[in-house]
Amino acid sequence: MNTTKAEFGEAETGRESYDCVVIGGGPAGSTVATLIAKAGHSVLVVERAKFPRFHIGESLLPETYWVFEKMGMLDKMKNSNFVKKYSVQFASPGGRISAPFYFDERDPRECSQTWQVERAKFDDMMLNHAAETGATVWQETNVTEVLFEPSETDDLPRATGVIVQRKGEEPRRIDARVVVDATGTTALISKKLNIRKVDPQLRKAAVFSHFKNCARDPGKNGGATLVLATKATDGWFWYIPLADDVTSVGVVGDVGRLITNRTGTPEEILQEEIANCAGLNGKMTNATRCGPVHVLNDFSYRANRCAGEGWVLVGDAFGFLDPMYSSGVFLALKSAQMAADTINEALAAGDLSAASLSRWGDPLSEGMQTIRKLVYAFYTPGFSFGKFIRAYPDRVHDVTAVLVGDVFRPEVNDVFTPLGTMVPVPPSIPLEKPKAVEKETVNAG
Repeated sequence: MNTTKAEFGEAETGRESYDCVVIGGGPAGSTVATLIAKAGHSVLVVERAKFPRFHIGESLLPETYWVFEKMGMLDKMKNSNFVKKYSVQFASPGGRISAPFYFDERDPRECSQTWQVERAKFDDMMLNHAAETGATVWQETNVTEVLFEPSETDDLPRATGVIVQRKGEEPRRIDARVVVDATGTTALISKKLNIRKVDPQLRKAAVFSHFKNCARDPGKNGGATLVLATKATDGWFWYIPLADDVTSVGVVGDVGRLITNRTGTPEEILQEEIANCAGLNGKMTNATRCGPVHVLNDFSYRANRCAGEGWVLVGDAFGFLDPMYSSGVFLALKSAQMAADTINEALAAGDLSAASLSRWGDPLSEGMQTIRKLVYAFYTPGFSFGKFIRAYPDRVHDVTAVLVGDVFRPEVNDVFTPLGTMVPVPPSIPLEKPKAVEKETVNAG
């Protein structure tokens, strides 16, 4: 159904109205708002927190370069003090560290270098950039309700706007031609519409904090992300160097092992797990914790749909994969860019139907499935990337392609043919398509 501004009701009601209301000002929300505002559309970003604020998910992938370039963010990233990241390394249960997977060995251009970011600072930069680009930004503002009405063309309802409450003000209605859910794991719309499904094979939890005085390798390897297996291969650690001698250290494992069947405080659990990781021996001898210990659980999921009539899901509000390959921020930015391109086309054409706003979903989902398959491989008992590369040395660049985020080319999946000789490869899970509503026919008699 084509929807013009006049049909939408702005002129008739006089209510506050935007082409697009974005719920959430994190990386996905800031990206989609920037790109829609750059196209000349009116955008409101509603963020419940006051930035800067702490958030996890600190390691970027090189393929974010192209989204930053499109947003006009590259110079700000280059001029920041974020630690430069050139590679990823893996550690065996015995503590043996692999050779680095250097991104620039696959592609020598500057786009192969990325960053390790403090999310409080990074997210603040991104949200300010959206405002500088032309988006209206309201912080410390809650969306208390997304407004829906029955759709004439889809089995799921049509979004028409939101009810917001700014700090110290009464609730008010904001109409929108498109509502973008960028609420992260809150997943406001997918939970309301009951279209979010947890990945039953990846029911994991994470316990993490920030530390000072952790050891780092010299030179180019000093900014590498380390992925370190626990001694019993019943979990793994991330080890991410940040600016100002801060290192993000976190353990991931089954929810039962780390949380529900475990005694002790989160602080005690994290210290026990650090002692249980041979790859951390010597790296944290002089470390002191400089932040609180945080816990997340059951975080691998995906919505069945990426959009409906007048609404779109981006970033973690659409889906989140295990943090094994640091794909969270990358997928947030990439999904937001793909969604923004589609929304801009839909607004220009006056076609805000579910079919129109869903066009970007299949390519994004296919890229996520590529990463998901490699996550499943990592959790397969007895598997290691060292073993795989020794067996198939010509596939090192294929593995690196996934590690940099180059997952949207069909040929990238060629790596799963040899990988399938060592581990089971899970099937892809396609997105559901918008379902047309059957209209009743009335006989004239």
